Amino acid sequence: MATHARPLAPAPETMDIPPPDILFGRSASMRQVRLKLERIGATNVPVLLTGESGTGKELLARMLHRQSNWAAGPFVKVNCPAIPGTLLESELFGFEKGAFTGAHASKPGRIEQADGGTLFLDEIGELELGLQAKLLQLLQDNCFMRLGGRQEVRAHTRMLCATNRRLQAEVDSGRFRRDLYYRINVVSLEVPPLRDRREDIELLAEYFIKEFSTRFQRPAPPLTPNLLSALQQYGWPGNVRELENMMKRYVVLGAAEELRQQLYLLPRDPQTVAATEPAPDGTLSLKKVTRYAVQELEREIILKTLEANQWNRKRTARALRISYRALLYKLKEAGLPARSSLGEGDAGKEES
Repeated sequence: MATHARPLAPAPETMDIPPPDILFGRSASMRQVRLKLERIGATNVPVLLTGESGTGKELLARMLHRQSNWAAGPFVKVNCPAIPGTLLESELFGFEKGAFTGAHASKPGRIEQADGGTLFLDEIGELELGLQAKLLQLLQDNCFMRLGGRQEVRAHTRMLCATNRRLQAEVDSGRFRRDLYYRINVVSLEVPPLRDRREDIELLAEYFIKEFSTRFQRPAPPLTPNLLSALQQYGWPGNVRELENMMKRYVVLGAAEELRQQLYLLPRDPQTVAATEPAPDGTLSLKKVTRYAVQELEREIILKTLEANQWNRKRTARALRISYRALLYKLKEAGLPARSSLGEGDAGKEES
């Protein structure tokens, strides 16, 4: 006989969701995500959110929760890779007193905490096959059993899952159960990487600066055109999370430190990078690779010399033993700002 899980008071929600106009931005790809999310928000179907790490899958999961019939209930997140496999089962399903050494009292798991609300399994592709089977039973019957328990517990919860893996490939390789994949993938939402929605970078960056300036009570100057250009050229391997952290540093450490760090991280043009990799037929242009390597080395030397000379361009040109006009041309060619725009003492002044 199944017993109903007793809802527990969830931990307070600490993550702020940006306003929809900021979260979804102007890009066509995110408009499609928004339309799909609005269609499925009020339903109770399981949703699988896919995309690279840092793209904002958890934010969308929280938004789905708020738009659903489960909004009055708790939102319970389980970060699957953060909990060792030996502990994840008891963390999810709970345990009874005496279930294992040290289990001096019964303890409900995250599933019971999510009763009447939403259970969000982040990086579900990390689950071991044994746990996948137990999760499948929960999806099929709304029932599960605590570790060491003899009586089924019933929990009504909406399940949202996220992964940065290609689960279909995991299924084909036998690392993920096919039946569970079909259960959690009733509706899928693929969140695009930030590099594919560059028109949204300025909106997001300005939002983060405003939020962190208020939170830390540190007014930050607006982004300069040079820094905005650098942000939009960057490859963003960490996606929106990386942008958020970068803007946090911009506010906390000041514009000078942030700009210097950003310039050192400035990415390469994807088309240029592609020119340095072998084509599908194995061919590669040595001339293009050599030109790219020279440009990269020159760019690094110029940047370090600018730093050493506090961004004084005339001093930098003399240090490099090139003309001032040649330096300006090379700055433009390398995609570097002509000046730091930092306002640090004489950093932006030029000697005659």
